[in-house]
Amino acid sequence: MANIIDGKAISAAVRERIKNDTARLISRSGVTPGLAVVLVGDDPASKIYVRNKKKACEEVGFKSFEYVLPAETPEIVLLELIDTLNREPDVHGILVQLPLPEHIDEKTVIEAISPKKDVDAFHPVNVGKIMTGDYDFLPCTPAGVMELIKSTGTEVSGKKCVVVGRSNIVGKPMAMLLLHANGTVTMCHSRTKDLKKECLEADILVVATGRAKMITADMVKEGAVVIDVGMDRDENGKLCGDVDFKSVSKVAGYITPVPGGVGPMTIAMLMQNTYNAAKKTLMAN
Repeated sequence: MANIIDGKAISAAVRERIKNDTARLISRSGVTPGLAVVLVGDDPASKIYVRNKKKACEEVGFKSFEYVLPAETPEIVLLELIDTLNREPDVHGILVQLPLPEHIDEKTVIEAISPKKDVDAFHPVNVGKIMTGDYDFLPCTPAGVMELIKSTGTEVSGKKCVVVGRSNIVGKPMAMLLLHANGTVTMCHSRTKDLKKECLEADILVVATGRAKMITADMVKEGAVVIDVGMDRDENGKLCGDVDFKSVSKVAGYITPVPGGVGPMTIAMLMQNTYNAAKKTLMAN
């Protein structure tokens, strides 16, 4: 049976470290890291995410700024708010909760956020920096995955790493982070000819497709580290991941559960990015 990677415990340790670092930063400089979260509309899942982010800010000692706008808010009004937050010295990180209503262009909104306050690391400037390895921020979910892999004691260098899914938010940056850690990386997606063959070669398998239980035990190498980024519902409406946990846990060496695996790490790494942004601002002044 696989060892279960406890994302809740690991994220708690990360948040505790940030809390201590923040206390030292405040005592030395008087600067308190501040995160502004903007929500447009009343999507229930987004509301939960925003609430969790606010709670995490309180836990680590950050200032939290919350802006909830009606779904029909014009794009120009959202852009004006972002411009104000870009110039607000108490705000070190800006996060606009996605998805946005259809009449608002996500690309335009992402590009309006100052790269120095882009704690999601979605701005093209930050994406480019991740590509070269000279980055200020890492995308929260891939960064969290790297922490989870590290917790197993597995050395990425020289390992065969397979990423299933090629989204801009997880798949592509995930591949780059594994590559920066000297992994040999294969990216798989819906057009991959023989997905089973590719997955079976993986020492480290990261799955982020949004398809419930698509990775089964016969697709996993014995002893592999399996990271499930998925958040789906099974045939009974129960929360599950992209990996069939029940069968794969009998083959893998390490595996993340859903929930309680990658999810808690995403918010922990958002806190880390916000702290880093505040520290960088202080160094620039």
